[in-house]
Amino acid sequence: MMVPEGMRSVAAALVLLMVSSSLSGCFGAEDKVPEVADGFDFADLCPDGIANNTWYHYSNATDATKVSSELNGTSALVGNNAPACAKGTYYGIGLTTFEPTIGVTSSDNLYMTSWGNGDSGSTAIVRCSGLVGMVNLSEYVCEDVYNVFAPVANSNDPYVYVDPWTDRIMKFDMHALLGMTVEWSDNEGGSWTGPSVATGWSVQDHQTIASAPYPALLHPTTWVFCVNGNYPYPVCSTSNDGGLTWGPEVPGAPTSCNSGGLTGHIMGSDNGNFYRGNRGCNGGDGYSIYRSTNGGLTWTEHPLPTETTGTAETWNFEEAQVYPDSDNNVHAMWMGSDNMPYYSYSMDEGGTWSPPMMVAPPIGLNGTGFPVIAAGGPGQVALGYLGDSGGDTWNGYLTVISDAFSPMPLMTTVQVNAWGDPLDTTADCGFNRCGGFGDFNDIVIDQHGRAWFGLAHNVGGEIGIFGTMAIGPSLRGNGTLTELPMGGPSTL
Repeated sequence: MMVPEGMRSVAAALVLLMVSSSLSGCFGAEDKVPEVADGFDFADLCPDGIANNTWYHYSNATDATKVSSELNGTSALVGNNAPACAKGTYYGIGLTTFEPTIGVTSSDNLYMTSWGNGDSGSTAIVRCSGLVGMVNLSEYVCEDVYNVFAPVANSNDPYVYVDPWTDRIMKFDMHALLGMTVEWSDNEGGSWTGPSVATGWSVQDHQTIASAPYPALLHPTTWVFCVNGNYPYPVCSTSNDGGLTWGPEVPGAPTSCNSGGLTGHIMGSDNGNFYRGNRGCNGGDGYSIYRSTNGGLTWTEHPLPTETTGTAETWNFEEAQVYPDSDNNVHAMWMGSDNMPYYSYSMDEGGTWSPPMMVAPPIGLNGTGFPVIAAGGPGQVALGYLGDSGGDTWNGYLTVISDAFSPMPLMTTVQVNAWGDPLDTTADCGFNRCGGFGDFNDIVIDQHGRAWFGLAHNVGGEIGIFGTMAIGPSLRGNGTLTELPMGGPSTL
């Protein structure tokens, strides 16, 4: 399908008006962007030309196909920053989802929560096998693997997380005023242990859980969850035995913090640190990343550079998302006051941050929401979000940066759904709780460097989908992904 005229909003003036200020965060103050495209020829990138739902750009929606790739006399599009042919697509799980959380194991199985579709109305844990590396769509199968004698009741906020260091699959259920429970599987969902009580007394909402190789007494990794417990800040708890028992809930921020209790997804890093995103401690001003270096017992605040971007005031306004890469660099994403997605990185565990970069493609989106971020190799990042391309047409966008540390980082963005196949057409969907999106979505990067964006296809019946690149740059090392067959509506 051809893109409607309103979608082709790459301004011709970009070709001649590219100056350093338009790419703040990418170029130094003295660098001028050349006005002629005398560098890399994107026309030769894909055998059939660039797909109409793929864009190559720099920060601030600067169309990379219309400006030179030369920086200080040398092409910036080299090494991991070199472009690769990319196409977006998605694959349905066959069941509905709500607030989809996802995970991937080293056996190349993908997992997604499915609200209320398990045994006795429990939360299903859907395992999709064969997606990674498939040649034909018929090769992948999705099934509920949460098969237990006495299923835990359906969760208010379903959550699944896969430990990247042990492959333990953790099912984390919140039961409003009745507490929270965890169950886990160490054999790809073949059997489950638990439930174990995570907490039983605080009011809960918007929980998140993660692991890290911080020294634990009785398990290879330390586990931490954080939750909105009706305090001025989130509260967190730690398990040293893989989830069997949990310590007391402690402040998930400095005790003087007044950030509000809602929090983005918690993540662990190779060096044992834990990170989460939240509003700032100063009455919720700005966004901050909160870091724990002692297994979730205490947390420090590290403000993000939101002075120029502002912060969104939408349904999920409280969330800044964070993810460490394999070298322990920390990558963050948030929505600015213009409802556009912004990105920054830290090379010192959140102590300082790079200037923010606006990462949306040059197509004139009317607004974005529901940010998610994941990191693979050093400086290799995937950012997912919903965006309105016009007329309340909400699509899923996946932006990857293969070398965030380049002086001129190239961004490759795909729309995971094709034109004419919107994920939602509700007014302000990306700014509010909307269908299967709920409060949040999720994203992971598999061992091969492919990003998987967990979403709901609301128009298609709120079916859970994995959005991804059928082909594109790998986010683990220098290379490209093995091409997958195109998915789409036929997989719903």
